[in-house]
Amino acid sequence: MTDTRTEIADEEAVVVTQADVYDALLARLSQQSVVRHFDAYGDVAWDSPELALDPADPLWELPEDDPLGATAWYRALPQPQRARLGLDLVASKMKIGLEFERVLKKGLLEFAETLPNGSPEFRYAYHELIEEAQHSLMFQEFVNRSGFDAAGLARLDKLGARFVATLGRRFPPLFFAFVLGGEDPIDYVQRQELRSGNPIHPLLERIMRIHVTEEARHLSFARHYLKRQVPTLGPARRGVLAIGGPLVLAGMAQMMLRPSPQIVRRHQIPAEVVAEAYTHNAAHHSEALASMAKLRRLWVELGLAGPVYRRFWRVLGLWPAAV
Repeated sequence: MTDTRTEIADEEAVVVTQADVYDALLARLSQQSVVRHFDAYGDVAWDSPELALDPADPLWELPEDDPLGATAWYRALPQPQRARLGLDLVASKMKIGLEFERVLKKGLLEFAETLPNGSPEFRYAYHELIEEAQHSLMFQEFVNRSGFDAAGLARLDKLGARFVATLGRRFPPLFFAFVLGGEDPIDYVQRQELRSGNPIHPLLERIMRIHVTEEARHLSFARHYLKRQVPTLGPARRGVLAIGGPLVLAGMAQMMLRPSPQIVRRHQIPAEVVAEAYTHNAAHHSEALASMAKLRRLWVELGLAGPVYRRFWRVLGLWPAAV
């Protein structure tokens, strides 16, 4: 069993300007996947009493610094209902995360099929594929034990996801923009939660620590792949990427940073409470923007966030007005 009690792993932060440096980075990421990887069942003691899921456990209650948890409506709910809502929110996000990772795995297979023999990207893509499969097993096991029949993606989102997976073959840079758009915000949120000092249910903490440890490698690969590939693209494809990146991010952030329509219906959250907690909440907007900061910086570094494109980010609510 691999230990996750150490510090939260950060991404590889290296400057990749030459092929040998890039290959060395991929070799290091692949080696880390060999020596520091996790098994969904071998590394999570699902049947341990201290990890048991009790829907009335106060540890599932939303903290006061949570957008919904801070509302008078939520605080006025009976304690068991506050806990049940908190647990259902976690299960819903895990189901959406599972379906996002299903798209990611399909896209990685499409991407790997385009690679020649001897490509270091092939080996790393399969390491990432294996790790994402383990994450999906963890997420689904949590959903199964939560007692909540989480719905995951809506029908239209599922249709769009099928198209995204084909980008792994047809346009890998846009596919990896999708990867970052889905993973960066939730990675930020999980790291903030782990570092917040707020009490966390031990099962959720275990899953999050495993997830952020391995996602650090996945995010590093996606970022450095784009840094290598974008300079080789023609103007048309750069334009598609400049627009596609923020579009993907807007959709993914909406799904991962707000309660799903299923949660709103199940717990009869009034529309005005949703507006108070999310739509008109300056603190929530500030945190959402912070969760996207790395991707904005990357788009600037890649030359994909000039004045015209930056206005597009602002229209989508993804760029601070004063920057």
